[in-house]
Parts: sequence; structure tokens; C-alpha cells
Amino acid sequence: MTSIVDTQTEAAEQEFLELFARGPERMTWSDLPPQVGDPAPVLTLADSTGGDASLARFWADGPALLIFWRHYACSCGMARAERLRSEYADYSDAGANVVVIGQAEPERSAAYAEEQGFGWPVLCDPSYEAYEAYGLTEGDAAQILFDAPSEFWTHPRDVGEQLVSTRREAGRPLVDNPWLLPGEFVVDGTGTIRLAYRYQYCEDFPDPRVLTTAIRVAS
Repeated sequence: MTSIVDTQTEAAEQEFLELFARGPERMTWSDLPPQVGDPAPVLTLADSTGGDASLARFWADGPALLIFWRHYACSCGMARAERLRSEYADYSDAGANVVVIGQAEPERSAAYAEEQGFGWPVLCDPSYEAYEAYGLTEGDAAQILFDAPSEFWTHPRDVGEQLVSTRREAGRPLVDNPWLLPGEFVVDGTGTIRLAYRYQYCEDFPDPRVLTTAIRVAS
């Protein structure tokens, strides 16, 4: 029997292929995105249990660290997960509520969280509403495909189809928006952004000392 996660993954795989062939489109801001000192956008998103959670809940009793993720098949995301597992205690000890915001639905988010050993909340933004509200854009080929062979740089559909097929056979199907760049934000207890870090490429991980210090300053 096909599970709901399998069905969602198949649909997300098709989304990946369509967006890969389309290429990045939203690479600049139509309006200046939220900066340090601005109010953090407050949205209500589903969480990985299927309930609803307001982002404001995570900074209601102190600072929050909001981590916007790459798509859940990205090796960059796996590397960030490995780092976050080792860094989490420092962020928590500094006073932060850590929350991950990803592109998947609750069921896929829960499966990914279990697979990666997350011990923190995961929110779901399959329509990219929060990504856009926080000023996260799509990257171009140089930012996303810099370690891929040159035939990937123009992202033709047949190359995307081959990539999707290979990864599906390997048990790591490609899903969601391949061009969307991550970001990490520290928000203080008043709902004010104290650190806004928008990745310039998909492995542009922030220095954990910067995040920890921003959390302590915001406490």
C-alpha cells in the first residue's frame, strides 16, 4: 500500500523536476526584506505533528533561532543537520528556542526529522510563504550547482530527469524547490530581528559563534 509520505514524495519529486527545468526566477526582492531591528514576520504554519504553530510562540519566552532549510533531499541540508545536532546544546544553553522551517508537508517533515534525529520543532511551508516573508530568494546555477558537472549549469530537463531517476534509485528522491536558498534568523522576546543571515550559496553555513553570541545578546 502506498503511504501518504510516498504520495507526497512523488508529487514533490515532480515539483523538483519542473522547477529544475524552469530555472531560478525569484532572485531579487520586490521590496526590501526584513532587516535587523525590524519586526519579525509572524505567520502560522503547520508543524510536523499536523497542528498549527505561530512563529511568535517560539520567541514568546525568550529569543528564537529560526532555521530555514534547503529541500529535504539536499546534501547541504544533511550537512547542516549534522552540524546542528552538535551545536544545538550551545544554542539552547544560550537561551534560544530552535525551530526548523522546511518546504515539506507535515508527514514528510516528520519523516525527515526522525531520519535526521531532530530534537526540536519542525514547521512546514510548502507554499514558501514564510521563505518569501523573510526575504529568502532563489539562487542561480553558480550558487546551487557550483559542484555539479557543466551540463547541469543550464539545467535542461533531460539532465533533470536523469538526476531524478538516479537519486530515486539510490533511495534519496529529489524533492521540492532546488533553487531556494536557506536563511537563519535570531529573533528576541519582543519579536525584533537581532540577526538576519541569508545564505549566498547552499553550503554557506553561519559560524555557530555568531549565532550563539546573537542569541545571548538578544536574551
